[in-house]
Amino acid sequence: MRSSEQNQGFRGINPVTGEALGSEFFDATLAEIDSAMADAGEAAETLRGLDGRRIEELLEAIASGLERRREAIVGCCQLETGYPSGRVAGEFQRMVAGMRRFGAVARRGDWLGVRIDHGDALRQPVPKPDLRRMNVPIGPVVVFGASNFPLALSVAGSDVASALAAGCPVVVKGHPSHPGTSQLLAESISEAVSGASFPSGTFAMLQGASTSVGQELVEHPEVRAVAFTGSLAGGRAIFDMAARREVPVPVYAEMGSSNPQFVFPELLEKDAAGFAKRLFAAATMGNGQFCTNPGLVFLPAGASTFFQHYQTQIAGDVGAPMLNARIRDAFEQGVDRWSRVPGLEILVGFRPAAGIAIGAMAVCARISLQDFIAAGATLQEEVFGPATLFIECAAADEFLHAARSFGGQLGASLHGTEGDLGGRLARELLACLGGLAGRVLANAFPTGLEDCDALQHGGPYPATTDPHWTSVGTAAIERFGRPLAFQDVPDRLLPAALKAGNPLGIRRLVDGEFVEP
Repeated sequence: MRSSEQNQGFRGINPVTGEALGSEFFDATLAEIDSAMADAGEAAETLRGLDGRRIEELLEAIASGLERRREAIVGCCQLETGYPSGRVAGEFQRMVAGMRRFGAVARRGDWLGVRIDHGDALRQPVPKPDLRRMNVPIGPVVVFGASNFPLALSVAGSDVASALAAGCPVVVKGHPSHPGTSQLLAESISEAVSGASFPSGTFAMLQGASTSVGQELVEHPEVRAVAFTGSLAGGRAIFDMAARREVPVPVYAEMGSSNPQFVFPELLEKDAAGFAKRLFAAATMGNGQFCTNPGLVFLPAGASTFFQHYQTQIAGDVGAPMLNARIRDAFEQGVDRWSRVPGLEILVGFRPAAGIAIGAMAVCARISLQDFIAAGATLQEEVFGPATLFIECAAADEFLHAARSFGGQLGASLHGTEGDLGGRLARELLACLGGLAGRVLANAFPTGLEDCDALQHGGPYPATTDPHWTSVGTAAIERFGRPLAFQDVPDRLLPAALKAGNPLGIRRLVDGEFVEP
């Protein structure tokens, strides 16, 4: 990576103190972008021929290299984000574990979806051809680093790990909120790529504070897919850009949501204080800067005791850093947008956090379901930060009416006692939420993702640009493969996954039956 002197530089900013940090970074030039993408295109040819065991060696080398640089990476990340040490340490472990987890997925090979139908030359009236199908790497992938997860969803995060595991070269656009962290991560990955004897174009990271860098990457002819985590406006812009290309490419954009929560009456009667405490902890986790933040909470009428307990929680809030000034300003503007909605009452408004240069404290408001529905999309739009809007329903039976008003969501929850969740309404509400969310929870908040095989972190638009896929969890690898069928190809020319002897030892569907290795 080369710094350009032809554009204005930028630095990371410590959101606690407001001071500029470390070295100056520069937007990648068009020549740098062309070079990185050309190298990625060349590397794609090599990676396409590698089996999962070789890919696992690379991801293990990356994980080990990151661990060797742990102290420097964690220290820089804390300065650039203002996150507490425990949060950064946990995210670091998630990042490293994710590399190893996707390495195991690559070796396991089930994501290849191998299907074999043997030929039959004697079949009448026409012979049956020999057909063998598998997923192959889609090609060079552009990944946009996320602002709120500088380790787990950025330069070495799940988009990068899953694309590499699929055998795709990756070019990352680092997020300007944490350029120093991005640089350290990129250097570590590049060293691992070289040490594992992979082509240099297997991985690259380009800095960029302007939108032009991202646009040039998305429009580059070598790109075969794009992964993005961020705002609806940003994700939709990239999706539209990719669709306008001469050769359109898929965009896997996770764009956040308001994650509606439905709270049944018996729970509030029995444990209003406990639920208020749990909700506040979820709503302020990471100072609300999670795409899974429970932003909208539907309550039955008569929840005055709960409101008292919640306002007690919010009164003790001391605030926390926001990731950057743009996010802080957008949060304040979102709360201001709420205040102009007829019938909405701001219970606790926007407040800067004392002693923090770029910070904010928790906000909450309430509105009736009738006024919420009348406001339309205005109140369904995510307010990114520690903001909670309570929607009061005349009765729990109105939950279904509320749920049917929503667009796509990443997560949605039901909260209730055993009696609450055992009835007809809970069953009908669960079915309704299953039609609009990628993950439905009971007595749990969407914040905090269990990174595993069964996780679905996605949902219908506008939560994502394509509800078929997940951006977290091992199924994320499936975004970066495309099916390829081989007909009557001699065994010696077939990829190892399709050969007669199953040399990779992977699970395959053969003549309609799964065959274990």
